Amino acid sequence: MKFRNRHPGGDTIESQMTPMIDVVFQLLIFFLFTLKIVEPEGNFDINMPLGRPAESAAVDAELQPLKVRLEADQAGNLKRLLLNDRDLGTGEEAFLRLSEEVTRVVEALRRVGPADGTDGADAQEVELDPDFRLDYRYVIRAISACSGRVTEDGTIVRLLNRIRFASIRSEE
Repeated sequence: MKFRNRHPGGDTIESQMTPMIDVVFQLLIFFLFTLKIVEPEGNFDINMPLGRPAESAAVDAELQPLKVRLEADQAGNLKRLLLNDRDLGTGEEAFLRLSEEVTRVVEALRRVGPADGTDGADAQEVELDPDFRLDYRYVIRAISACSGRVTEDGTIVRLLNRIRFASIRSEE
């Protein structure tokens, strides 16, 4: 280190800041390049069940979604309505049969019911799978047939709330 400005009163040493700043920046760059960012493994915020469910209780994991397939002809009209690969026909009768089948499933789930006393039908899900060119009114009819109906005396019969759509089929 070179001594500068020698004064007769004593030896004072000036520290050079430029090399110190260079070293600090080089260390900073080194640690930035060698840093490995680890992604968190996942969300572990899990609510565990309080007790063992009853033997006859319907559990969400056991319930497979009801699959409603709506096939269209070239004009976009309903060609065929299927529930879990079972043909229900076409026209208004197909939607009535669909509503009857969903009602039968919901009533069976309500009889079994989960252990916590809630409605067993709340766990059931419907997956709608319409053709690409199907007219939208048929999709609305299928949703209406699965979600509920109004009886002749005006009371509302609620069936299923959980309705989702399958992935979009490309136009063939």
